Amino acid sequence: MAFGRVNPQFRLEDQGIDGLGNVYYNLMEPALIQAALEKGEGTLGQGGTFLVTTGKFTGRSPKDKHVVKTASVADTIWWENNRAMSPEGFDALYADMLAHMKGKDYFVQDLVGGADPAYAINMRMVTELAWHNLFIRHLLRRPERSALDSFTADFTVINCPSFKADPERHNCRSDTVIAMNFDKKLILIGGTEYAGENKKSVFTLLNYLLPEKGVMPMHCSANHAIGNPVDAAVFFGLSGTGKTTLSADPSRTLIGDDEHGWSDRGTFNFEGGCYAKTINLSAEAEPEIYATTSKFGTVIENMVFDPETFELDFEDSSLTENMRCAYPLEYISNASETAQGGHPKNIILLTCDAYGVLPPISRLTPAQAMYHFLSGFTSKTPGTERGVVEPEPTFSTCFGAPFMPRRPEAYGNLLREKIAKHGATCWLVNTGWTGGAFGTGKRMPIKATRALLTAALDGSLNDAEFRKDANFGFDVPVAVAGVDTGLLDPRSTWADPAAYDAQAQKLVKMFAANFEQYLPYIDEDVKAAAIG
Repeated sequence: MAFGRVNPQFRLEDQGIDGLGNVYYNLMEPALIQAALEKGEGTLGQGGTFLVTTGKFTGRSPKDKHVVKTASVADTIWWENNRAMSPEGFDALYADMLAHMKGKDYFVQDLVGGADPAYAINMRMVTELAWHNLFIRHLLRRPERSALDSFTADFTVINCPSFKADPERHNCRSDTVIAMNFDKKLILIGGTEYAGENKKSVFTLLNYLLPEKGVMPMHCSANHAIGNPVDAAVFFGLSGTGKTTLSADPSRTLIGDDEHGWSDRGTFNFEGGCYAKTINLSAEAEPEIYATTSKFGTVIENMVFDPETFELDFEDSSLTENMRCAYPLEYISNASETAQGGHPKNIILLTCDAYGVLPPISRLTPAQAMYHFLSGFTSKTPGTERGVVEPEPTFSTCFGAPFMPRRPEAYGNLLREKIAKHGATCWLVNTGWTGGAFGTGKRMPIKATRALLTAALDGSLNDAEFRKDANFGFDVPVAVAGVDTGLLDPRSTWADPAAYDAQAQKLVKMFAANFEQYLPYIDEDVKAAAIG
């Protein structure tokens, strides 16, 4: 294979990574697709998309993530949530991975995490698969080509799916491994082809580094009013809550899809692209995201397609529920050119309540916001994962526990400080069920959710009359223009109010049981917010 490339001043040999086959630096999209096709990594799809499957792993492997326990980080890592790896285990892992890589071709992208230059981090991404290089070229931020000659990496990620770890020799859990060494500024990934591990390793890294600089790292989407970056909003939420859909509002400018920072300068996107779920994606409901699935270079991951026409099947989840597409941010017409905005005026905490208890929107005090942020509640519904036959509560602290190296309170307190300093209004938005739990009720109408969010973001909702919720103590609007008043009182939507009360108490107890782990670390007003 012969491809045009940018030859950086600092090469892998300068990092002690030598003896490889061909090394291709900073290839652009056409060359990466050509390389991936020649290597048999996938299929060219409609519009020049690249269709791939990821084998055994169709999602992240959070139990196989490790942080190397060195003296510099031993007292600051949340070890209950992050598996430790010994320095000796990491050294053996690194040596064995480099030996495995000898003679093989690799692809290198020199990229940036973070749209704000004051807090950006230079990332060198070394991948065995050409399509992984294409993926991460979309998902991180691309420097100007002229800047690549003198690019120096702050951290290096090496992703080698064909390498299998040895748990005993490498002090890890299985033959799949994601190992982060802060002292050596290295992240090693082996034994999985799932591309999301590339971007989430960078997110985890930023989640550790940025709080020391007073920056709040957030697993959220963000947008701002058109022509007014100061009027920003962020949307926290776990998978299935509508984070991507609701932030991609054509009446507002999209800052980013998934990962952001909040500094003293405002809000900024970590990424240069989007990694959107495509199950049941439709041109009617999400036209812009749908359009990316036939645009040149978009990576289509784990989707069933017609073998003759290559037409995608958005409803066939036989490979995985977690089918996705990865594309550069500029494929969305209303995306911000700078990927930066002001301090959030509104903070939206999204949840999908399959129990049918929570109102469609509630206003939170700062203490209540910290309580619900630390709780990170949503619910799995039947069909989303194998073995799930009834709604299951999911509490993922900070709406992203797998990516949080520090203790949750570090992020919760930082968020609370910024809310207090900049006067953000906080809202809890339920995109889940109304009129009963899953199986009895129905999904919250997207039209109502959008109307409520519009009222929250334009400030008119603050002028509404509010009532105090009997179960959680937050404020709930009594009436909002354009929204069925009955939806705002979930108890009234149930055929049996007593059944609603029982379900509500069940959910309150789930929240309380989960929150007990944080009680030794939080202030009294947050404890009071937990009582309701």
